[in-house]
Amino acid sequence: MRFKSDRKVWRWLPHGEDVLAALLVLVLALVVSSATASPLDKAMDKVLTVRSADGEDRFLGSAFIWADGTVAVTNAHVVGEAEEVRLINRDGVEETALVIASDPVRDVAVISITPGREGLVLADAAPELGDEVFALGAPLGVEFTLTEGLISATERQVDITVPLMLLQHDAAVNPGSSGGPLVDADGLLLGMNSQIADGSRMFVGIAYAISAADLDRIVTGLIDETLVPYPHLGLSARAVDLKVADALGVEPGGMLIDAVAPKGLAENSGLLAGDIITGVDGTALTEAGDLAFAFEGALETGEVMLDILRQHESVEVTLALAAVEDEGGTVLRQIGGNAAPAMVQSYSLAGLGIVLDESGTVTDLTMNSPAADAGLALGDKILTVNGDEVDLATFELTGPALILVQARGGVTRHLRLDPWTPSDGVRPVGGANVLDPAVVVF
Repeated sequence: MRFKSDRKVWRWLPHGEDVLAALLVLVLALVVSSATASPLDKAMDKVLTVRSADGEDRFLGSAFIWADGTVAVTNAHVVGEAEEVRLINRDGVEETALVIASDPVRDVAVISITPGREGLVLADAAPELGDEVFALGAPLGVEFTLTEGLISATERQVDITVPLMLLQHDAAVNPGSSGGPLVDADGLLLGMNSQIADGSRMFVGIAYAISAADLDRIVTGLIDETLVPYPHLGLSARAVDLKVADALGVEPGGMLIDAVAPKGLAENSGLLAGDIITGVDGTALTEAGDLAFAFEGALETGEVMLDILRQHESVEVTLALAAVEDEGGTVLRQIGGNAAPAMVQSYSLAGLGIVLDESGTVTDLTMNSPAADAGLALGDKILTVNGDEVDLATFELTGPALILVQARGGVTRHLRLDPWTPSDGVRPVGGANVLDPAVVVF
């Protein structure tokens, strides 16, 4: 191929050797491009977005291909109760896949995939404080995004009822990042992003990932069906801090039982509200979070011996950890005997936690409402509902609706409001302050 400068046109020469040379250059370019792709770029090839496999086509979160290439891994809270999900890679290739196992307590789910693909290789060593890390996923639905940060803490128990020490880091993670991998500069798997300090729902500088070592144990156990489920104990308890200890006239330490659920493991074992758990299997509780790890360590044997302080007397209680048979599921509330609660047929806007002025502008909004989940914000003005202008004061929502709103700056957007369908599942769970509430549920 030659360039003729006087006429400024391209002219293909008919010589076969030129064509062969051009093809050779193209092949070499592709090979070099593939060979020189960065480790992080290669890692992104193993990241997937997760969407619902129903007509709602909801964005759920992120996932990644496991090391052996036979399954994908994500958070249990990403897939929820779904039996099937859709997985999409960065090339747009999509498949409907079966959720084959899920551990809601440890927050890990395993999804079957078409075999034959490379997965993320686990790092040989755990990261250290200050190590550079990269979060891959789909924050806020922005697919195949990479953010950079540092390891802020190597072992952080975020929820004292869950026996996991998480990696804390400051790579930006937002709703939708859940289930995405945390990798090092070589693209090796360090963990799975699972939670953020979610006081505002959005990233505030603290993110948490399940470590690769724990993932290896949990994923392998779920696939091999050797992972013993962590049971719901049926008790609520609080740490015996200085104030609680002073009020009760006891030494600080241990866990004070606030409530015992009927027919649960705790009640069946004879635990009572007011009992103070001071030790497990002869080991004193020095931190409130030690209780969850002690229970997990006893899952194989199926029971633990609890040291209890009951009305200033020391007693021992054997707590069975085998799951309680519950054919009908957990009953939260019974209405009229065996009657099932009726589904709400319609909602007013006020009933959805939306307060409007005369112009239809949102002046107040319940922040855990379906409207807030849909994206409605203070200062938004509702213009139409399903394309029509309506009397917002008397309007009743009888089905999912598409509302047109105008922000304070004049920009308009459509929001889908559906109070009958659960949230997408991308709202983060837990947070950095889970240790702060007085009462926790096991």
